[in-house]
Amino acid sequence: ALPIANDQAHVQLTRETAMALCHQPLEYLARRDVRQLQKLTGFPISRIKAAMQLIATLDPKPGRRFTTTGHHVIIPDVLVTANRDAHAAGRPWLVEINPAVLPRVRVHRFYASALRQHPAETTGLLNQRLQEARWMVRSLQQRFDTILRVAQSIVDRQRQFFDHGEVAMRPLVLREIADILGLHESTISRVTTQKYMATPRGIFELKYFFGSHVTTDAGGACSATAIRALIKQLISAEDQKKPLSDSQLSDILGQQGIVVARRTVAKYREALNIQPVKLRKVI
Repeated sequence: ALPIANDQAHVQLTRETAMALCHQPLEYLARRDVRQLQKLTGFPISRIKAAMQLIATLDPKPGRRFTTTGHHVIIPDVLVTANRDAHAAGRPWLVEINPAVLPRVRVHRFYASALRQHPAETTGLLNQRLQEARWMVRSLQQRFDTILRVAQSIVDRQRQFFDHGEVAMRPLVLREIADILGLHESTISRVTTQKYMATPRGIFELKYFFGSHVTTDAGGACSATAIRALIKQLISAEDQKKPLSDSQLSDILGQQGIVVARRTVAKYREALNIQPVKLRKVI
């Protein structure tokens, strides 16, 4: 029974230490500043670390378990699948409009027959409404044709992404697609806003495939999305006891020919919701 009693005493001591730490300025706890917490409490470092490990296991929002949150369901506008056609020339990915989003709109036959059954002098208003209805149907069809053309151009330009993932994403701007399709840049912007593409790699907004670029040592360009993916890979493979700083990440990318400043690395890391080096370090 003696080991069990010792364990219980240790657990109780850790809980009391954790409570004492929570009464200190929370920014020290957030930064895992063990030295400063030791100065304020006088506790041994090992005791503080054990209490911090306990705090890390707690739920910061305990009320969430009593609430029900609604889920936002995204219905993709475009479907991208591997092209099984052996004769597909240079297009290994098949792009098509999702049938679930196509509106089932057509002009009712009743109105067309009404025009044929009544004299011409009494059908002026009906004829006007019929033309407006047909124009709306054509406009809807043209809208989805434009979405399909834009999506196909994106897939053609970002083929390496579909083949190899985010690290192969290439720089792409709206004007590039606009020039290819002979459309205005603002049209491409509207078409790609809140329109989604379902791919074997997940569902993405069409805007996701556009991004700025960083110049490489070889004189080429690397997509910001690809750089973020590389940073994510490097951090996921790092030694958690000695995590990589932003400067070290910048140096590693530089060795691969990608010139990125430390502040740019920090910006990309924050965009990925990855904590800074001090908070990633395992105590």
